[in-house]
Amino acid sequence: MNIHIKGGRLIDPRNRIDAQQDVYIADQRIAAIGAAPAGFVATRVIDASGLIVVPGLVDVSARLREPGYEYRATLESEMDAAVAGGVTSLVCPPDTDPPLDEPGLVEMLKHRARSLNQARVFPVGALTYGLKGAELTEMVELTEAGCKAFGQADAPLTDTRVLLRAMQYAATFGYRVWLRPQDSFLAKNGVAHDGEVATRLGLPAIPVIAETVALDTMLQLARETGVKLHLCRISSAAGVELIRAAKREGLAVSCDVSMNHIHLSEMDIGYFDANCHLVPPLRSLRDKAALRAGLRDGTIDAICSDHSPVDDDAKQFPFAEAEAGATGLELLLPLVLKWAEQESISLPDALARVTSNAANLINPKMGHLSVGAHGDVCVFDPAAEWKVEAGALKSQGKNTPFLGMHMQGRVCYTVVEGKIVYSNPS
Repeated sequence: MNIHIKGGRLIDPRNRIDAQQDVYIADQRIAAIGAAPAGFVATRVIDASGLIVVPGLVDVSARLREPGYEYRATLESEMDAAVAGGVTSLVCPPDTDPPLDEPGLVEMLKHRARSLNQARVFPVGALTYGLKGAELTEMVELTEAGCKAFGQADAPLTDTRVLLRAMQYAATFGYRVWLRPQDSFLAKNGVAHDGEVATRLGLPAIPVIAETVALDTMLQLARETGVKLHLCRISSAAGVELIRAAKREGLAVSCDVSMNHIHLSEMDIGYFDANCHLVPPLRSLRDKAALRAGLRDGTIDAICSDHSPVDDDAKQFPFAEAEAGATGLELLLPLVLKWAEQESISLPDALARVTSNAANLINPKMGHLSVGAHGDVCVFDPAAEWKVEAGALKSQGKNTPFLGMHMQGRVCYTVVEGKIVYSNPS
């Protein structure tokens, strides 16, 4: 299919384009920007007048729940949610059941995703077998099967010698290690930030030092091994400062933040709103401000949805017993736009956090619209307003802290490899 996207405002952060330009897609690739290539005949024309055209969004943390947790979500439902949110590439953590610790499991997941012809899936392989933190996986074989990095998801790795060996192994082959910094002993049984709200509600708390103690250990080991380290879902001001210092030092460190944590704080828990039971926990207003500052100055590289669908029953328990997680794929774009508006950040700068910057963490071939690049495009209406309602979400998981809130910015078309996989022009 040859697609002509005409009359839209094209924003391509990597190529520093922000202008009204037509986009031409042929043979699954970007064929030209501006003027049509010789001999181009469109089989489909998308009128993008008044709309914004950007590279397909890249989400660096989205749980698809397959294999093993199909009662929470299926690959079909979450792929539908991804393209409805303009997400054309996403990173899947390894905490499936069984975990992604064998090449066959990775190949099966990628085959299932490819067969749906929607968003691309980039699995993170398990760093240790069963995510048990004891025995290293065969990273070479997992890479050949399609893994782009290795991590533990939220499973603890308490043996620092094992972590050191894992980083040495990964550094030898140039693999990236993805870790979420949290000391499992300091965070044990905690469900909320160690602050005013947890104290008032009597909730078991997770102190900021649970993040910083683990983070300091990871940075020390990264310094020793030279591994490329990506830190997932930073949540605290102290954590941001440690990463800022590491980057100034020249360590090969990157990090991301959940969209939830740049918009919400511990105050949003209110009276035990289980939709705000997230991992890591929502922290103080000061921490939220520091996360936003870290995004502005480039300390934090990317914004992720931290899409973690759960079934409705799991959220009906009291806050401390409810399952952590929230749906997010369909909210990533409007929440990035909201952050940009609140912080007076230009759209190219903001959208880089979910396109080119995010793609650099997994596959630099994604996240831009250079001629010859994959034909992955998101076309959205920045002025469209809509209300977050459970029944309208395509994800099987309907729980989100943003239920009932009004959003601005709605995806009209999503194109993957030159194929229109989502269309909602109204």
